[in-house]
Amino acid sequence: MDALVIGAGPAGLMAADVLSAEGHKVVVCEAKPSVARKFLMAGKSGLNLTKNEAFAPFLAHFAEAAPHLRPMLAEFGPQEAIAWAESLGQEMFTGSSGRVFPKIMKASPLLRNWLSRLAAQDVEIRTRWRWTGGAYEFDTPEGRQILKPRVCVLACGGASWARLGADGAWANWLDAPKAPFQPANMGFVVAWSAHMARHFGTPVKNVTLCAGDQRIRAEFVISARGLEGGGIYAISRALREGAALTLDLLPDLSVEEIRSRLAKPRGKASRANHLRKSLKLSPEKQALLMEFGQPLPDDLAPLLKALPVTHSGPRPMDEAISTAGGLTFAGLLPELMLKSQPGVFAAGEMLDWEAPTGGYLLTACLATGRWAGQGAARWLSAH
Repeated sequence: MDALVIGAGPAGLMAADVLSAEGHKVVVCEAKPSVARKFLMAGKSGLNLTKNEAFAPFLAHFAEAAPHLRPMLAEFGPQEAIAWAESLGQEMFTGSSGRVFPKIMKASPLLRNWLSRLAAQDVEIRTRWRWTGGAYEFDTPEGRQILKPRVCVLACGGASWARLGADGAWANWLDAPKAPFQPANMGFVVAWSAHMARHFGTPVKNVTLCAGDQRIRAEFVISARGLEGGGIYAISRALREGAALTLDLLPDLSVEEIRSRLAKPRGKASRANHLRKSLKLSPEKQALLMEFGQPLPDDLAPLLKALPVTHSGPRPMDEAISTAGGLTFAGLLPELMLKSQPGVFAAGEMLDWEAPTGGYLLTACLATGRWAGQGAARWLSAH
């Protein structure tokens, strides 16, 4: 065996693809009974593969990890991700927000074609092979097994959605510098009053969410557990790090315009009806106003433009879409080889980076898997 890849998610499969395309014998070991479970889960919402935007703004979404990821994303960014999916027989389209999806809105056809290509390149995938640390020791259906590859790419994932395979257990036995895991792209806990129950599952649209210096016009969902959805995920890092959350419930109106509309005589109309008729304030927005705005002031306009939202912190890390933390770039060479273990490379969510949802996560997993695979191939050639 030339190369061992541990983890059969997008990063691991991409590393195996690169290595096998260069003629190396590759074995992929996956702890779960089937491969790419989190990838398939992402496909249930359409498989947002990438974001079709210019390189500079795309890269900026990776914050402090951007300098480290720059060369990888420069070689495999949005356009390359689209071309890669098309090479696997998937017709892609770009939505109005710039997000890119397969026209079929599923991950399974792409994965099926990818696995066929890997099989044609003689990649062997062993499922139910769980790495237990040490010199590539595995728990397998046949008992304990030890492998002796010439090179290894680790792609074991982060620490969310353990039931899909990413439980972060590798951090307990891998001797390399690591940053603690933290939830990323996650919901936040709210202990709702009883009157909110009828709004559970309702999307709140046309709002601006503010956290620190971030202002995001998006939507989110009121759930029984708290606040979830794209708008919340986009500012989740700022909230995790202590920024206060406020909502502009009427982003198209100024304070003065709101005051002018509310000043009109309401007659016998209730406050709720007056808000609905004069401001077109939806029932769910009115519910949020009642939940977080008490006691309501006489002048509602400033409150409607900056409603402070109280929460109890992030949902549990295992529920997060992704995680921050993992192997630090300080412990890695530029080719993603561990400084402490020559011939061992790492990719994907094992690395200490985070990005918002919207195509950034998948593209970076694929790009780092490709980069690590290339590094591993060069290692094989040199040794």
